[in-house]
This record gives sequence, structure tokens and C-alpha cells, in this order.
Amino acid sequence: MHTDPQQAYLDANHMMAAGDDAGAEACYLQALALQPWHVAARANLGYLKEQQGAVAEAEFHYRQAIGLIPDHAQLHQNLGALLFKEKRLAESEAALRTAVQLAPDSPTAWSQLGAVLVCAHREPEGEACYRQALALDPEHARAQFNLSYLLLRQARFEEGWRMLEARWQFDHFPLSFDCPFWNSEPLEGKSIVIGLEAGHGDMIHFCRYALMLKARGARRVDVVCHPGLQRLFATLAGVDSVHALGEALSGGWDYWTRPMRLPGLFGTEIASIPSDVPYLHAEPELVAQWRDALPQQGLRVGLAWRGNANFENDADRSLPSLMALAPLGAASGAANFISLQKGPGEAEALTPPVGMYVHPLASRLQDFAETAALIANLDLVISVDTAVAHLAGALGKPCWLLLPDYRCDWRWMADRDDTPWYPSMRLFRQPRGGGWSPVIERVAAALVSLGSSAAPDPR
Repeated sequence: MHTDPQQAYLDANHMMAAGDDAGAEACYLQALALQPWHVAARANLGYLKEQQGAVAEAEFHYRQAIGLIPDHAQLHQNLGALLFKEKRLAESEAALRTAVQLAPDSPTAWSQLGAVLVCAHREPEGEACYRQALALDPEHARAQFNLSYLLLRQARFEEGWRMLEARWQFDHFPLSFDCPFWNSEPLEGKSIVIGLEAGHGDMIHFCRYALMLKARGARRVDVVCHPGLQRLFATLAGVDSVHALGEALSGGWDYWTRPMRLPGLFGTEIASIPSDVPYLHAEPELVAQWRDALPQQGLRVGLAWRGNANFENDADRSLPSLMALAPLGAASGAANFISLQKGPGEAEALTPPVGMYVHPLASRLQDFAETAALIANLDLVISVDTAVAHLAGALGKPCWLLLPDYRCDWRWMADRDDTPWYPSMRLFRQPRGGGWSPVIERVAAALVSLGSSAAPDPR
């Protein structure tokens, strides 16, 4: 038991740094019991609770600390960031505006305020904040990255790709190589390896540039990908060898690159997006095997309703459950639903909404080559923003993509119901303010119309 509040505070800091959260919390509380006005202990306890996900307690401690020192910019900034995570945008904006008033030379506070404004669909104001942050610190990586997403969403590609380069300064990737990054040097007679993106969908989206590397004269173009993509990527035009993450790599490449750098390195604009599909293909033998497993009459519609739960915006981009798709049951007479859902939510196909039968075939999908073969036998894929949608688009299969309003990914741009990245894709967006019900109702109506058409064209 401590008798000195400052020593209790210092011990708590050491414990928190060592990962002993329980001990740190106990010591912070001891410091506050001895000295209730110990602002640093109160603020650090708020940070500790925030890291633990105890949002209400974190907010309480931050506000208590602000009450003791109302002109402390970092405390307002911390509170604003916490409220932003909770999507309490008006309160977050108020806290961050106080932070920039108290510390107008803080690029981080300006960048955070910009992010809140952009998420509130006030993009011009948000962009001004990002640019203020960069005026204070032209190398501020987070402000550059935030600005890149805004620019790319608006199809302002030239500056957007350049700003996206900041991503590599703070994102951690599991793979690098002992050769230089490729920065548009001549490739004639050279070898290059395309490294790993964190998401399967990102890999599918951007590895289309392999053929363009080949066209630049590369003698050899290899890819390192997730194991589940290896068989599928063997069908990728322009690729000489596909390696799975975890394999022993022979090396010997002249250059390496990450897939998401390639659009910028090739100077991609709207008109030059490489959109020839399909650029991935299903294996004919697997296609034939799946053909007999599917209904032979009516539309065959694949469904994917949830993405990777670890993705930062998954709560908004994924449906709560298969039950959200219950209105599609109105088309059950004309459509056969096939589950493409892997991972979280996969078992929901066994208990679908009343009046809606879903063939629970996803458990038989061992990798993306299997998924591609199943999709090749379908008429349409309906999916949230996850790898299944990218795969359908890369295969040239009609795909209806369900998109959130809040923090919708930059690649789908703004106010479009199509995408130049995938010509076979149709976008169904949430209305301003969010909500899946209006989206699902529109999809259900489109599906009924498609099922009753004499010559269905899901696109």
C-alpha cells in the first residue's frame, strides 16, 4: 500500500508499460485516493481504461482530468479521439476544436479533427484540416494517409496515390525482402516480387497489375500471398511463380513492391484503371465438380454477409447476421441462395430466415480456388465489402455489393452505383446516416425483378 501519491503514480506507469494493467490500475487509484487532484494519474488511468475497451470509465477519467486542467490540449485531444471511436461525432468535434484552439500548432489534433469532419460528410472542411496539419508538418504520416483516402474517394488520383505512400510509415506488414523497393525503375530483364497486403481482398484487387509489370519488360514477376490464395493466383496473367506466406523463399529478385503501391507507380487515373476482366479464373475441373452440387433450375445467387471481424470498420461494413437478408426471401421462388460465408457467421446458413433456404456449402470451400469454382457456377453474388466481392469482380461475375455509409472504403469512390475497378459490379449504398434495411429492400426488389425477367442480366 502506497503512502506517497507520486510514487504510486510512478509505479503505475512502470506497471502499465510492463503490461500489468491490473497492478497499474490499482496504483493509479491509490494515487488518486491519496491526492484526488493528481491530474496525471487521472489522465493515465483514462488512457489505460481506453486501451482495455472500458469506454465509459475512460471518458469519466478524461473529463475529470479536464475539469482539473481545462486548458490542457492533449486531454481534449484524447477525449475527442475516444468519442470518435464511439461515433459520437458532434461531441468529438467539440473536444478536438478545443484541442486545436489550445494547441494550434499540433498537426495531430488538426488531422484528428479532419477525420471527424470527413466521417460526418463535411469533406471540404476535413480536407482543410488535413492541409493545415501538413502545413505544420509536411511529413505527418497520419495526415497524409487520411488525406489520401479523401482524395482517392473523390477520384483525385494523382495526389491521392502520392499521399497513400505515407501508409508504409505506420502500418506493420509481415513481410519484406532484401532487395530495393521498385520505384518505376526500368524493368527490362529484371525480376520483381509482389509482396503481401494484409487483406485477401486487397491482394485480389491489386495483383491485376502483375501483367503491367510484365509489359514493362520484367523478366520474372512473382507473387507472395496468403496460402488460401496460392492456387487461385496461379491463374493470374503475367505471374511466373506464386509463393504462399510461410514458404521458404529462394529470393534473388531485383526489386519488390506491395500491391497497393502499383496504381500510383503506374500513374493510374480513372480512364487508365486496368479493368479487363476476368483476370483471375476458376479451374475447369473444380467448376465441373461444383456444377452438380448446385440447383439446376432458377437463379443461383451466392451470399456473403460478414467480413473479417478484425477489420477496423467491420461493425459498419458487415451485416449483423444472415437475418438481415430476410427480405430476399421474397425472391425465393425464382432464386436459389448459396452461402459463400466463411469464418464468423458461417453457421448461420444452417438456420436462415423463415421462408428463405440457403444451401450451406461454404464449409466445403478449402481455399479461394474452390470459392472461384463455386462462383463460376452462379448467376450472381450478393456480398458486403469483403474478399468474396473482389473475387466475383475479378472473375467477371455479376456482383451486387452492399456498402456502408459510415467510412465507406475509398475504392468505391462517392455517389456511384458502379465501379471502374470491376465492370460486372453494381453498388448498393446505405442512405446518408446509415442503416441496412433500405439497402436490403432495394436489393430484394432488384432480385425479384431479375427473377421475373425473361432474359436475366444481373449487371
